Amino acid sequence: MRNFDFYNPTKLIFGQGTLEALRTEVPKYGKNVLLMYGGGSIKRSGLYDKVMAELSAIDAVVTELSGVEPNPRLSTVHKGVELCHEHNIDLILAVGGGSVLDCAKAVAVGAKYEGDMWDFVERKAAAQDALPLGTVLTMAATGSEMNSGSVITNEVTKEKMGWGSIHAFPAFSILDPENTFTLPRDQTVYGMVDIMSHVLEHYFHNDTNTPVQDGFCETLLRTVIETAPKLIEDLNNYELRETIMYCGTMALNGMVSMGFAGDWATHNIEHAVSAVYDIPHGGGLAILFPQWMKYNIDTDPARFRKLAVNVFGVDPAGKNDKEIGLEGIAALRSFWDSIGAPKTLADYDIDDSEIGSMADKAVRFGPFGNFRKLDREDVVEIYKMAL
Repeated sequence: MRNFDFYNPTKLIFGQGTLEALRTEVPKYGKNVLLMYGGGSIKRSGLYDKVMAELSAIDAVVTELSGVEPNPRLSTVHKGVELCHEHNIDLILAVGGGSVLDCAKAVAVGAKYEGDMWDFVERKAAAQDALPLGTVLTMAATGSEMNSGSVITNEVTKEKMGWGSIHAFPAFSILDPENTFTLPRDQTVYGMVDIMSHVLEHYFHNDTNTPVQDGFCETLLRTVIETAPKLIEDLNNYELRETIMYCGTMALNGMVSMGFAGDWATHNIEHAVSAVYDIPHGGGLAILFPQWMKYNIDTDPARFRKLAVNVFGVDPAGKNDKEIGLEGIAALRSFWDSIGAPKTLADYDIDDSEIGSMADKAVRFGPFGNFRKLDREDVVEIYKMAL
């Protein structure tokens, strides 16, 4: 296990009826609120009216930025920064899923920076400050409600890249599972794939003496596997939504990944795909992760064996580590098939015409991945396997 520092300042407010916490949390930061949300689903569900009622009760002055994209765009970040300056915003309140929250993080740091926040994404500068951010989560997936990471798409250059800053942690996040009831089946599936992918990115590492962390990861994976088939058939089940929402937060808030460095190559590979084709992030991960696993199994077959046996219940009798690991990969693929996740890039009408361009984007900052370093040739092969 590595030496580590752990820091997570986000106040998590979890459970039924917790939206009323806005009345106590928002006034801590000021009256002027920038309310950010997506394409209008929060209005159809009635959540928008509930949020506005809570803000009205404390006499908040609300400026709105709606229409945040599923893969949030830099141009929308720029709009948000302009609104913050124009209306002297004290607090950003993001109501939505990971995309809205990611965009809000970018606005929060951008509003306190004299240049373009894309500088942070390109590693040309580091954020030094941010406006306070509160969130109301409507989709269990990215873990953005309790971490410092964000992914932004530059639609001009067709680049989608992750970035992070300790200043981007939400000050508070309100998680009521009821706010995910209206999430459609396909988005629910994408969210659960994303959650599992975050855990898998942690799980594939080269550090030693991590039995507790590995056990945390295995428990999260088994819990999603057990819960997912029930949830997609009963989308308004509070307990099932509650379980998945908690898994989503725990998968990427740093709690299960202390003391080691996860891989994170697959997310980088997927970001290049959705930058070019604007596909759902969870859908892209469902296609690419099993291919990354097959491509890299020889790096440490024992690691794949452990996953196969402890998570998927593969019988190891009479088989070597690689054979067991391949059965585990097949079990993951079968599970994602069973809940309706996409299997190949062709499912999104993606052919091989942009493979070179996507690979170039993926390796923009050089070889990547902590479990095994990948170069451009590796990425091309994984894309080909995913066709």
